[in-house]
Amino acid sequence: MRKLQTQGVHHITLTGADRQGTIDFWEGVLGMPFVFDQPNLDDPDEGHLYFDPGDGRLITIFTNETRAPVHDRTPTDPGCVHHIAFNVSRATWLQVEQRLNDRGIRHSGPKDRGFMDSIYFKDPLGLLIELATYKFEPPLGCSHADVMIEAHRIRVAAGDHHIAEVHLADAIERLVERRQMTLSENRGPRDPY
Repeated sequence: MRKLQTQGVHHITLTGADRQGTIDFWEGVLGMPFVFDQPNLDDPDEGHLYFDPGDGRLITIFTNETRAPVHDRTPTDPGCVHHIAFNVSRATWLQVEQRLNDRGIRHSGPKDRGFMDSIYFKDPLGLLIELATYKFEPPLGCSHADVMIEAHRIRVAAGDHHIAEVHLADAIERLVERRQMTLSENRGPRDPY
């Protein structure tokens, strides 16, 4: 038996309501360029709008002018999407709460998640959206996932409840030690003072 190895998210498709409301939210609120527009090839009554969330991958929305927006929270039953999280820069993160407030968009307020900061709000159709920013940059040649798995190992070994900044810093140090060579015989901490 062999796995079907994935190599990243290709795209996520959501069911939307009207075309203009979809563009107004995804591009007009979240800043995702509207990059492609065609009919839904499986349903001629629907449009299929494509947006770039910032990494060149795609968020696509099926639209239908006869569907009325529903502003209730989308279902959270098993098998349903709980929320979608989008990465924002630290500079943007520092502006998120005020910019949501300026638009009158209700939100959770900032949430410290140990390894990242988050804020949650609903889109016009009730889908929970998270804007998040990592508290770290991975070392050159490593991914955020590389740092997270190493920080997880450190956290578990320490018996700590959740990942915190100290675990991230130690994980980054370990990754650099493993991936980057040195001429020094001893890479341990020293006191030059």
